[in-house]
Amino acid sequence: MTIVREPVTCLVDPFAGRMSGHSGRYEKRLSDLAGVYENAGAHEALVKSLNDPVVYSVEDFRPGTHSGDLNYGVTRMNPGRVDREFFLTRGHIHAQADRPEIYYGQSGHGLMQLESPKGETRIVEITAQTICYVPPYWIHRSINIGETDLVMVFAYPSDSGQNYSIIEKSNGMRHRVMKSGNGWELVDNACYNPRTGEEVADLMKNNS
Repeated sequence: MTIVREPVTCLVDPFAGRMSGHSGRYEKRLSDLAGVYENAGAHEALVKSLNDPVVYSVEDFRPGTHSGDLNYGVTRMNPGRVDREFFLTRGHIHAQADRPEIYYGQSGHGLMQLESPKGETRIVEITAQTICYVPPYWIHRSINIGETDLVMVFAYPSDSGQNYSIIEKSNGMRHRVMKSGNGWELVDNACYNPRTGEEVADLMKNNS
């Protein structure tokens, strides 16, 4: 039986990173990102000195997990660094890897770091009114390189799902985004574990 759903409207605060009418909300504190940053000692010290601050929060609207619909929401990221490494999200690929995603910058200055299954890196800069298209099969994470909150609206197919373990299995992404002078630079991740040809082929299968 086909369900015809009612239209929904949500109001986004582009600076506070809040969204009315959301059906879910979660936040990640700095302690939740243990093992993500290169300098584990600096991470542990910062958790203690800043009393485990919130790094990012998400408010979203999810009508379901069925195909043919859309999840959307807003992400707010605090500015900050662990040593030279900027505050970032854990990052993921979609469990249905052939599903895309859109991010629309509302305020702040950030980057979308993307990595292909083979380990190629792409960087998309995000500021207010920037639309970032994350194609199917790309691992992605958000990074706040500014001095203020980074706020973005996102949308993706409802049946996409998230796979966070792909980054953990590779000991992070191939590159780290580090502070450099007044900007940033990509630095090789010395602990990176490349995916095998079999793992890449499995990810590239059509998930539909």
